[in-house]
Amino acid sequence: MKNFIIRAITGIFFVSAIVVCFINPIAMAVLFALVTGLTVWEFTGLVNMRDGVDTNRFICTVAGVYLYFAMTGFCGSITPPTVFIPYLITIIYLLISELYAKSKDPINNWAYTMMTQMYIALPFSLLSVLAFRATPDGVAYIWLMPLSVFVFLWINDTGAYCCGSLFGRNKLFPRISPGKSWEGSAGGAVFVVAASALIWHLTEYYGINDLGLSIYEWMGLGLVVVVFGTWGDLVESLFKRTLGVKDSGSILPGHGGMLDRFDSSLLAIPAAVVYLYTLTLF
Repeated sequence: MKNFIIRAITGIFFVSAIVVCFINPIAMAVLFALVTGLTVWEFTGLVNMRDGVDTNRFICTVAGVYLYFAMTGFCGSITPPTVFIPYLITIIYLLISELYAKSKDPINNWAYTMMTQMYIALPFSLLSVLAFRATPDGVAYIWLMPLSVFVFLWINDTGAYCCGSLFGRNKLFPRISPGKSWEGSAGGAVFVVAASALIWHLTEYYGINDLGLSIYEWMGLGLVVVVFGTWGDLVESLFKRTLGVKDSGSILPGHGGMLDRFDSSLLAIPAAVVYLYTLTLF
């Protein structure tokens, strides 16, 4: 019971912080820069426990946070494209430094170093692609799309848990995550599709559907987030199972680490960006 209360309180603060941060672009930038840094730091700490792996935690973390701020500044038309040059120099340094580090297995170090950027820093930085929009009057900050991705993920998790608990019989991926079922995943998808239809109605009613998405396009976005969010969860489960750990960390009482809380979003955010840009092609 005590653990449930702790988990509930942490969950409330977690959701509230994310919802509130999207109200203001500066708040979003600060919060997710912190999330990016903590997640990269947590990831490098886990992989460095493996034999022969020695990634540079500090530089990987700084690089990830810098990429996030650089993307935010660029998408918000605050900084020019040259803002990415220091980041590229850092990546080159991380590659060249292995020539002099005399590591046992430099390939492992290179692989895990690049993974911190591709798996964690890049997806979080793409939130700015969802949040900023070019308009005739300049670049505008639109909170709706990034918040919707997280709302879909939360609804999917809740719906999948409830439906899986009640009707779950057939395992979705027993080798990696024995607790997930096809029934739970289908139930989560149904909840998200219903929520996406509701969001379409509300955005049309209040005139904030800035991309002009139809109800079917909103439903499509919801399903993309469900599918890739589920894969993101499974990817992190495979990561932890390979390392032999139950939780990625303990920074969030009752919820584990940063990777445990943001695993679904690491694939859902890039997938949402690809989906929305694909819509503009047709």
